[in-house]
Amino acid sequence: MDSKTHILDILKHADQVVSGETLSAELGISRVAIWKHIRNLIQAGVPIVSSPKGYRLENDPDSLHSSGFGARQALIHYLHETTSTMDDAAELARRGCPAFSVVVAERQTRGRGRMQRVWLSQDGGLYFTVVVRPEIPVVQAGMANLAAAVDLADVLRTDYRIDAGLKWPNDILVDNRKLCGILSQMQAEGEQVGYVTVGIGLNVNNSPETGESNAVSMQSLVGGPVPRRKILEAFLDRFEKRMAAFDPQVVMAQWKALNVTLGQTVMVLTIKEKIEGIAEDVDALGGLMVRQTDGTLKTVMVGDCFHNRKG
Repeated sequence: MDSKTHILDILKHADQVVSGETLSAELGISRVAIWKHIRNLIQAGVPIVSSPKGYRLENDPDSLHSSGFGARQALIHYLHETTSTMDDAAELARRGCPAFSVVVAERQTRGRGRMQRVWLSQDGGLYFTVVVRPEIPVVQAGMANLAAAVDLADVLRTDYRIDAGLKWPNDILVDNRKLCGILSQMQAEGEQVGYVTVGIGLNVNNSPETGESNAVSMQSLVGGPVPRRKILEAFLDRFEKRMAAFDPQVVMAQWKALNVTLGQTVMVLTIKEKIEGIAEDVDALGGLMVRQTDGTLKTVMVGDCFHNRKG
């Protein structure tokens, strides 16, 4: 292992402060070199506490650095800042990364929402993209997006008692305020899915209301800061199990049970048109079925949905 990894391994297994002298002897390098490695690790987001007696790895439950994820450490790619975790994850996927590789960042400079909108990525939020490689036909690729929404909503409802509801195609709302946005992209290999990248932006300890009046954060809902690593771990626990035994019918039933769109008067904007009417159902592939004012039923697979009344 390289020097930084070796230092982290020693600090992880230590039950007390480890001196620079001890680390120097263990690695066979100078104390100055140890100090430089420690400084680089701290700058990279590793929660190391430095004192006159030496160094200690702090158990910071809000830290998103890979060192805190135990057995998942090799799959977590932590970045302090990036343009978009979606772009980074897609590059990893093209290079053959394992399924459930995750890119997570403290902030994004060009985070993406649907219809090429910019996703505000303030400090304190949880911004990550997970790579999945489901053995499913291309026509079912959108179901991975629905599955991620169901599993994250379950984390919010079960672990934090937040009344999360699902808005088509996959925002997570609380009292009609946006808590989370989800975006997925697929790469195909013939008729089968090669990989899907599922990007999630969750308002946790940030203040999204300053840039979007109809948004809300977990912090404001629960009345205090929420450790982000626990959220990500809880989601991955559920999502990995889900995708290992993927059942589109179960996903759809669970999504419908949590939805806040069906029955609403909606306006759906696509790249080419605007569809208005009553959201009647979601088809087997995740398309929204809208009963238009002239009585015709139109199914929309991709678009931005607006509720015209509170449901």
